[in-house]
Amino acid sequence: METKNRLKKGDIVILLSGNDRGKKGKILSIDKRKNFVIVEGINLAKKHVRPRKQGEQGGIIEKEAPIHISNLKLVCPKCGNPTRVQKSILDNKKKVRICNKCGEFID
Repeated sequence: METKNRLKKGDIVILLSGNDRGKKGKILSIDKRKNFVIVEGINLAKKHVRPRKQGEQGGIIEKEAPIHISNLKLVCPKCGNPTRVQKSILDNKKKVRICNKCGEFID
């Protein structure tokens, strides 16, 4: 089930729940169908990797795991506060996102 997505790749977000609650990070990728997001440096999971080629190093790698989009909130680049996002259409029919706290355009 796809929902209205108000986040984009490259946005700075804050985590609302979980072990890393309160941490900020940049969105690396978004899966719109499953509503999952991968955020840089948040929700790290350890993965055991076997060497595939001769001479390649194996071991334990820390990798970002997906987070559900409902557990994230956008951080406004202008005021720096976590905020909800409004969408609006300008006169030239361009869609913009607006910060709910300070009223400034996000992009």
